[in-house]
Amino acid sequence: MDVLRPPLIRIGGRVYRKNLIQEQAFPHEEEEDFCAGPGDCVDEPCDAFVVEETERGFQCRLDVPSPLYIIGKKGETKKRLETETRTSISIPKPGVEGEIVITGQQRSGVVSARTRIDVLLDSFRKKQPFTHFLSLALNQPAIQEKFLQFKEEVLEKCSKDHGVSSSLFQNPAKLHLTLGTLVLLNEQEIQKACDLLQRCKEDFVDQITGGQPLTVEVAGVEYMNDDPAMTDVLYAKVHMKDGSDRLQMVADQLVERFVASGLMLKEWDRVKLHATVMNTLFRKDPTEERNNTMTGKSSFKERESFNGQNILKVILFAWSWYQ
Repeated sequence: MDVLRPPLIRIGGRVYRKNLIQEQAFPHEEEEDFCAGPGDCVDEPCDAFVVEETERGFQCRLDVPSPLYIIGKKGETKKRLETETRTSISIPKPGVEGEIVITGQQRSGVVSARTRIDVLLDSFRKKQPFTHFLSLALNQPAIQEKFLQFKEEVLEKCSKDHGVSSSLFQNPAKLHLTLGTLVLLNEQEIQKACDLLQRCKEDFVDQITGGQPLTVEVAGVEYMNDDPAMTDVLYAKVHMKDGSDRLQMVADQLVERFVASGLMLKEWDRVKLHATVMNTLFRKDPTEERNNTMTGKSSFKERESFNGQNILKVILFAWSWYQ
């Protein structure tokens, strides 16, 4: 790793540098370590959260989904943080939703403990499989009908190509434009995402769209890797029928707002407008539920790519469909 460009962690609008020493792996620990000496808790800023003064010192509370409680093996993480920041950290029992409460005699110690907990939580959250995705529906009846025609034509002309089967195709009722993925671990976070989406509608979506549905054209297919003979994802290209960039504006601003809220990680500078029509993640045991993408997990260990060369040459979405 370039010591002049260390990894950065963004939390609550602030940027933290990740200490290189903390990247060492210790066999007796199960979680990422983010600790420093007791002296590091001096003069840390606390404008990103509230520290209350009490009769016994200082206190800070934070809501944390139970899957992210940082206790560590035999409570090692919690004990270490308490020792090094000279604080007491109260964590709800596993599976019980509640607040983590940090108390201490020194304000700087409470601030230091809170900062380190924030960094640990951010790291743990990034390791979780996504639970939801932000998307725009693309499942109007006319589009579903055209999609089924595409599926029928592919299976008729290309079913003998390596890896091509009916299990690769998206469920017509779930056709959509994916804008980004989210990790929402409790009902409060889900409600926060819903509330933010409603505010986005009021703040800019209605203004950009004029309060009317956007008419898009879906035409042509592309693949998401370098070799069409080893394709994992085939997607339909989507653009505004009137040639404007209104759909792109809505998508980009939605992602920007969700990233700023901390509900989504920034991956690209611009949203790639696409509708997945074939995906090797859909290939699975037919006895299981149709779509596992909501959990971010697949039912097999390795992907089996398919040969998409003939699909690109023969099909090429010679027809267009609209929403």
